Amino acid sequence: SFAADFLGRLRTEWCAAIGDRTEEEVLLVVSELVTNADRHSNGPYILELEGTDATVAVTVYDSSATLPRRFPRDPQRVGRHGLEIVHVLAREVAAERVPVGKRVRAVLGFGGKE
Repeated sequence: SFAADFLGRLRTEWCAAIGDRTEEEVLLVVSELVTNADRHSNGPYILELEGTDATVAVTVYDSSATLPRRFPRDPQRVGRHGLEIVHVLAREVAAERVPVGKRVRAVLGFGGKE
């Protein structure tokens, strides 16, 4: 996948120490944000990945101006846990309206959330 290839390049070009668990967490955040964009917007979306030797930022732009809602924890609820998962895994999560719709950005560290 594009995200897995990107993490591989971070390992080789930036000497980033990305463990298997961190890679799984980044791929899960990518999946959740892209799924949300696909499900909640009527148009195309853009996935942007930025990385250093210590962090990776996952940003998704989509055509909907409606900002995502984070629901209260409810283990009985079926679905709608994606943003909850992203908040648990990321150091920072931000959503904002942009001229094309909205941008959701999550920053993950390679040493855990810290």
